[in-house]
Amino acid sequence: MNDLLAARALFGVSLVFHIVFAAVGVSMPLFMVLAEWRWRRTGDPVHLDLARRWAKGVAILFAVGAVSGTVISFELGLLWPRFMAFAGPIIGMPFSLEGFAFFAEAIFLGIYLYGWNRAGPRLHLAAGVAVAVSGAVSAFFVTLANAWMNAPAGFRVDFAGNPVEVGPFTAMFPPGWAHEVVHVLLSSYAATGFAVAGIHAVLLLRHPDHAFHRAALRIAFGVGAVAALLQPVSGDFSARQIAQTQPVKLAALEGQFRTERGAPLRIGGLPDAEREETRWALEVPAGLSLLAFHDPHAEVRGLGAFPREVWPNTRLVHLAFQVMVGLGSIMAVVAIAWIVQRARRREPGPRLLRTIALAGPAGFLALEAGWLVTEWGRQPYTIWGTMRTADAVTPVTGLAAPLVAFLLLYVFLGAMVILLLRRQIAHVPSAPEPSGAPPEVTR
Repeated sequence: MNDLLAARALFGVSLVFHIVFAAVGVSMPLFMVLAEWRWRRTGDPVHLDLARRWAKGVAILFAVGAVSGTVISFELGLLWPRFMAFAGPIIGMPFSLEGFAFFAEAIFLGIYLYGWNRAGPRLHLAAGVAVAVSGAVSAFFVTLANAWMNAPAGFRVDFAGNPVEVGPFTAMFPPGWAHEVVHVLLSSYAATGFAVAGIHAVLLLRHPDHAFHRAALRIAFGVGAVAALLQPVSGDFSARQIAQTQPVKLAALEGQFRTERGAPLRIGGLPDAEREETRWALEVPAGLSLLAFHDPHAEVRGLGAFPREVWPNTRLVHLAFQVMVGLGSIMAVVAIAWIVQRARRREPGPRLLRTIALAGPAGFLALEAGWLVTEWGRQPYTIWGTMRTADAVTPVTGLAAPLVAFLLLYVFLGAMVILLLRRQIAHVPSAPEPSGAPPEVTR
């Protein structure tokens, strides 16, 4: 393994690990707030117990996410110093603002955790809302930086290769930033909602009358289902943006090697870069032209229209994209089934609970696949059309050793998180005791 591949693998593993906690940090505070709000509206002690337990889960995941996020911050400087030297003066603002959002989230989470018997009802609930908003704002600023890497703007490169005439606000909001931000936030809510609902669906299959797990399922899957249904809409906007700003990525996503009008949409298939064809795919006539340009006769540029040295790994990008879209479609179908059941004022039966349990991991698998599409599809560039990944990497050698060390560390941290969350969620009493409720809000 050469050092460039080791650096990419190390940073990729760190991102794959961290993105789970980042997504949970965006979503779980909302679930926590909804549970407390529901308790204050109804006085049901089940929702109080749920809010307290979810708050402890948020604290555990926030701590691990802070550690993995700090590791990524160091890796940006240590593994990609040339990227940071070039991009820092341009997109330093969103990174700095993300830090402020992170600190705000930590402060309000502390108030929420330790304010149950100390803060008034409105102030305590407001602290929870602040945690949820801060988590979403943190993801917002990080995604802006990634959007800039996909569509760099707000600067000009001089003859020496240095950025000049920097416009920080133009760089902060590059073309397509809104589509990417919405897509990331929705994917976080959908992934976390399905995962949490899947856990409680399994427990409901074992204990069908358990009020705690039923209340948790309603809140988590309610949020996840709405996000899963909105996700295809945001995905459509993102695809059209990619068609405009990164046509070679679009061609790789769809295994489109030839430039043609009325290009088909491919479902499945395996791209073969040597033969320049995608085999065994189910093709929907004119589907790609229609989705990418809202015109069934629009021309779609194929990979053959670009030099081979700027092609991403077509097979990996296409397969990751198919996984993302396939799992997202499954989630949307399950969400519709849930909404229909709830519209009939019926509780989900064993069949739907089993379906939700099986679909539980789908959100995070789709989320990971989507980020792989974004990062793999931008190769061989770190900054699209401006800086190649090979030019951004550190000159330091011997990166295979820290790769192995961090792999072991992440496995250990993941196992510890699972054990701690199991204690918080899985082992709950059959009838939550209301005695832990603050007296001033139970009268």
